[in-house]
Amino acid sequence: MSDAQPDEEARGGRGVRRSPPALRVIRVLDHFVQHPDRRCGLSELARRLEISKPTCLGILTELCEAGYLVRDDADTTYGPGPSLIAAGRAAGDGLPIGVVARRHLERLAADHHSVCTASAVAGGRIVVLESAGALPEGGRPATGKTYPFAPPVGLMYALWEPDAVFEQWLSREPTAPVRLDRDRLRNVVAQCRERGYLVDRLTPAGQRLYRLMAGFDTAELPEDVRGLVGEMVTSLGERVYLPDADGGADGPHRVNVIAAPVFNASGRQAMVVTLHVGAEIARAEIERKAAALRATAAAVTAELHGMDPFA
Repeated sequence: MSDAQPDEEARGGRGVRRSPPALRVIRVLDHFVQHPDRRCGLSELARRLEISKPTCLGILTELCEAGYLVRDDADTTYGPGPSLIAAGRAAGDGLPIGVVARRHLERLAADHHSVCTASAVAGGRIVVLESAGALPEGGRPATGKTYPFAPPVGLMYALWEPDAVFEQWLSREPTAPVRLDRDRLRNVVAQCRERGYLVDRLTPAGQRLYRLMAGFDTAELPEDVRGLVGEMVTSLGERVYLPDADGGADGPHRVNVIAAPVFNASGRQAMVVTLHVGAEIARAEIERKAAALRATAAAVTAELHGMDPFA
């Protein structure tokens, strides 16, 4: 297969000279922008875009190096990377999703004197898309940071997805050995879907773990991080607070963050919004904060013309 294109492709209107190599890169990026949920292998992509495999591989390699795409070594497929998400965010500041999410997060953060974030899964990793407010010790989650999306990390990003997607996440190679308590996990899924939010009891050690994991590939985590994961995890879903199962009378209960889903027009989980707590609070306060967060998630969903399949 030849990469040579008709002469008109090399020329824009009115005699403007164009670059065929650049056009091929644009075609590759356009494919992943138009199919964000579909991963693609080299042969399929080269055939679809009519680019030779060696040329296509070179483009994919460079885009992966720059973070615009990510490669899944397990099945040698490619998908959108964190740099592409960050570029989309920068370009989309004047478009609804950035404006809507940020505006609602800022209001929620101000009302609760805390940090609120919007994040999503892209290219097989969790990406922080927006943040508002400041932590008590100063600072805030940096937009564009990425985290592994594999058990035990990322439950809230699969929880409100279709069961098949949830099981696919559950089957990913874990960041550390995980004991799976199926009964507990089924209870977590049922209650969180019914209530519309998740309460995470991540410990200070667990919070340190997340900071260390930012930017690392799951398969390349250093030994000290894997050690922290092992200390943090007893069984998947155990650190999720369940009022009916965890002595949920009055508390106090250690809460790290409360999370709620935002849905797109197809009823799929588009992102997760979170409210940072980082303290021991009573059940009534958990429910008050959760109600405010759910209202925020619902408002963002409505403005984006989304549909909550669990409503």
